[in-house]
Amino acid sequence: MNAEIITIGDEILIGQIVDTNSQWIATELNKIGVSVYQISSIQDEKEHILNALKEAESRADLVIITGGLGPTKDDITKITLANYFNDTLVLNEKVVTHVQALFAKYDIPFGELNKQQGLMPTKATWLHNKLGTAPGMWFYENNTVFISLPGVPYEMKGLITNEVIPRIREQFKLPFIFHKTLLTYGLGESSIAERIEDFENSLPNYIKLAYLPALGRVRLRLTAKGNEKDKILDEITSKANELALLVADIFTGYEGEGSIEAQLGDLLKQRNQTIATAESLTGGKIASSLVAVPGASQYFKGGLITYTAELKQQLLGVSETTIKKHTVVSKQVAEEMALGAQQKLQTDYAISVTGNAGPTTDENDKEVGLVYIGIATTNGVEVHEFNFGQPREKVINRTVAKAVELTRKIILKN
Repeated sequence: MNAEIITIGDEILIGQIVDTNSQWIATELNKIGVSVYQISSIQDEKEHILNALKEAESRADLVIITGGLGPTKDDITKITLANYFNDTLVLNEKVVTHVQALFAKYDIPFGELNKQQGLMPTKATWLHNKLGTAPGMWFYENNTVFISLPGVPYEMKGLITNEVIPRIREQFKLPFIFHKTLLTYGLGESSIAERIEDFENSLPNYIKLAYLPALGRVRLRLTAKGNEKDKILDEITSKANELALLVADIFTGYEGEGSIEAQLGDLLKQRNQTIATAESLTGGKIASSLVAVPGASQYFKGGLITYTAELKQQLLGVSETTIKKHTVVSKQVAEEMALGAQQKLQTDYAISVTGNAGPTTDENDKEVGLVYIGIATTNGVEVHEFNFGQPREKVINRTVAKAVELTRKIILKN
């Protein structure tokens, strides 16, 4: 079954809100073997909606529409669907009773505009929205299923979970889709692709490999689809193990087993050790990524944001002489920052970062993108130099990713 998702709303197209609905729906459909082939966002305008429905019908077996089901004049999805199916709207008393009960529960006045939420196309099957006033609608026309859902995320999710997924499973025979994603750190996708070219070329036609790069990180997703579940699971597991060996030096685990920050935390907990951070250009982002892991208080003692040379000296004990001789963007300053954080916060490990994120070089002669990452351990300090280029956001995010990756590797080595 091939699906298409259409989100309706001017607020999406002008950037006022982000369309998170499509991502969530696509994930849920994929779990039951439905492949999403296209996602579109369109205006709250009749002709745009009609054209989108017609095009989607020509491509997909299942079309899910979100948005435009409110009681106000700018919400025209319901009447446009009735127009598309040559249908009329009639009052559904079950919907009206439900809306009245919701309003009474919260002591909200119920008016004629609210009653119109009960208007439904006669060809639609009512999907009960327990969490809101706009009902979902299920149409089956010309061998295509059309499902209209409210755009409010928690209402949409409730309808997908309680109404849509069970109906799809009941009415259609679906294939089994399985993904297994390997997490890698420290090598770009082109370099990885060259290394595993023979492996990729040898994959059977029902298994696909996708590269999902982010700054400093690449996920390698193996996907298989078919009717024989056991065969797919065995084959994907075998291929994932084979791939893991090919990228063993950069492989950190499988998606779902925990982020690299969580893995770092697990290592520290196993060893009953602690860590701290001393950040300059990243402004606390490394500390933030570490404390995003539940239970981080067991090993993360704290972080210092020393953005200026003065604070590096006052809080971390970095030597004024070192700064004058080498500038704040230097291996020597990164080393003293790491040691200062380790000593001040009494930890086993400390991460330090200093560099030029840009767009200017802040009165030093070091180029934009140059970063030093220091890791203080029980055995001394390691400092690594990188040039992450431009723009500023890229430099900062790559520094965060590389700092966590380096620290994990060093702890494993120790």
